[in-house]
Amino acid sequence: MNKLFILCCAIAVAMAACCSGPQAQLDLDADGRLLRAEDAATLFDPAALDAFVDAAAGGNHDLRSIMVVQHGKVVAEEWFGPAAPDSLNIMYSVSKSFTATAVGFAIAEGLVSLDDRVVDLFPEKVPAEHSPNLDLMTVRNLLTMSTGQVKEPARGDDWIASFMASPVDDIPGANFRYNSMATFMLSAIVQKTSGQKLSDYLAPRLFEPLAIEGYRWDENPDGICVGGWGLWIKTEDMAKFGQLFLRKGVWNGGQLLPEGWVEEASTSKIASGPAGHEADRAPDNDWSQGYGYQMWRCSPTGVYRADGARGQYIIVIPDRDAVVAITSNTDDMPGEIALVWQHILPALK
Repeated sequence: MNKLFILCCAIAVAMAACCSGPQAQLDLDADGRLLRAEDAATLFDPAALDAFVDAAAGGNHDLRSIMVVQHGKVVAEEWFGPAAPDSLNIMYSVSKSFTATAVGFAIAEGLVSLDDRVVDLFPEKVPAEHSPNLDLMTVRNLLTMSTGQVKEPARGDDWIASFMASPVDDIPGANFRYNSMATFMLSAIVQKTSGQKLSDYLAPRLFEPLAIEGYRWDENPDGICVGGWGLWIKTEDMAKFGQLFLRKGVWNGGQLLPEGWVEEASTSKIASGPAGHEADRAPDNDWSQGYGYQMWRCSPTGVYRADGARGQYIIVIPDRDAVVAITSNTDDMPGEIALVWQHILPALK
């Protein structure tokens, strides 16, 4: 099925390119890089970038890189300290958004569905005595961090078995609780249903079309990509991924991501306030605006992001036709992202 799906995708992309002719949107140059704006300084005020960089330095955010893409072209980019354009950056939880994208492909291929129960996917790992709530947990609950587990499962010797043995105190789907092991389970599901490790599964479907090269993904002792963290890519690769979502899954004139997946993944599916309730949302808290499929909604209207510890961001800003990719080593992520809204967002006309 996988080979047939890839062949169909290739044919679809080729047909889209032929039918759209010279008007087709090209996202990369001949070297696999995002297009650069020749008149970048007239499109994006360099003073805005300088102000952001200065404010980040003043806040001790240890900024490592930033790339701003608007209207399909890079309008600003800069690296700092030990970072360089070809440096691989640890993504921390930005990895989760890539894992969810793999699930989107798997759903489109009929390998798994949102409503599949986790116990049915790993029946051999279900303990004889377990919470009835575990039987209710679905792939959708893993994607939305609503597994019902109040405490994140320990890893143990067998990560899947440890996840299954963890108490499920709440009804799945009722409350949001951040859970990186839930994302690991998504990786394990992709590997079990496709027969490929997450990174290998994504290679022809995502990494190769986006010309993302040299990446790596950390694995657990059983050879399963950890999913919820552990992806290493370059800053420009982050921007490419954001651009793919900005284009609603269209890449180089063809539909790369399953149609409708971007809308499904990036819109709020569950309140992400402290107790997981709508009433707990704070208007200016960027972690309280709702959670999609491994993506966060942001305080500015319509904006969403992938983010990871220490200040790794892929920020998608649809109404400005823009993407902002940032790597850093900050202790204050709320303070850092507030600087994006203060300095970068207003400069995107």
